[in-house]
Amino acid sequence: MVALVAPADAERIAASLLAEFQTIGRIWSRTPQDIDRVTGAGSEVTRLLLRSRVFALEALSSGLHGIRIDPCCTALRDYLVLQMGSLPDEQLRVLFLDAGGHLIADEQLQHGTLTRLALYPRTIFRRALELNAGGIILVHNHPSRDPTPSDHDIAVTRLLDRIGRELDIKLVDHIIVTECGTRHIRTSGAATKLERGTLQQLRSPGPAERGKIALENAKATLRRRLLRDQLFGAPELFGDPAWEMLIDIFIHECEGEPLPLSSLCVTPSIPMSSALRLCRKLCAAGIVDRIPDPGDGRRSFVRLTPETAHRMRAYFEEGRG
Repeated sequence: MVALVAPADAERIAASLLAEFQTIGRIWSRTPQDIDRVTGAGSEVTRLLLRSRVFALEALSSGLHGIRIDPCCTALRDYLVLQMGSLPDEQLRVLFLDAGGHLIADEQLQHGTLTRLALYPRTIFRRALELNAGGIILVHNHPSRDPTPSDHDIAVTRLLDRIGRELDIKLVDHIIVTECGTRHIRTSGAATKLERGTLQQLRSPGPAERGKIALENAKATLRRRLLRDQLFGAPELFGDPAWEMLIDIFIHECEGEPLPLSSLCVTPSIPMSSALRLCRKLCAAGIVDRIPDPGDGRRSFVRLTPETAHRMRAYFEEGRG
């Protein structure tokens, strides 16, 4: 390659580059200034080397589009090793996948050290939601060339896997890249097939289990909404207090626990006075009933009307929403 632009001095330049950087991958990962120190300022050799890396990356990345991404496939490994394997410092990339496992976007989200990654789950999942991603593959490199995951790598994987489950965004895998290859940190659900859409449907295996499934789906929905509030805030933009109230009542009724009105009004992310007005509207619409406490005239309970309870059960037997 060097001989194409410097035929008279190709052997010396090539030997100097390999003596300085050891491998073509490390040469490609360096800045133009680093390479110029060996080839000479403004060298055509430097420009050729960097252009060849761009062409190689484009060729490898093009092979990832239009196919279902297998995190262990050779095409992905070759692309990641060339992209990140020889970098002198750590880089975090995220591959965003659609519900069918096809690549939506490949983005670098952090440059530096992975020990700061715990500060960025909001950035990762906010971007995933913007792209309507059904799954993500987390990728970072080890400049030390040791692919063994650290305790922190594993802890970060577990953290993001847990958050992803609450948001129905699958952490498909966490891949560590070195110049020699890749190592995979498999999550417990990594092999699970991504379902159609961003919500995973939980189907009832039989009539006896339908009530249990409805309760679990309702709880999962409420957890996801609480997590959404923690991650994004802005309840005035994302809040849905009436629906949260109905879910809370439904969960209590499934568990056989009466729900006082005062406790219900703490659930939505709105002031208690607004929650009380909303509850009165739900009662007036025939969606919930307000039942006086026979043992305490100052207190009342709320429950779903029979028709609302039937519809809530049917809704959550089919999945989470």
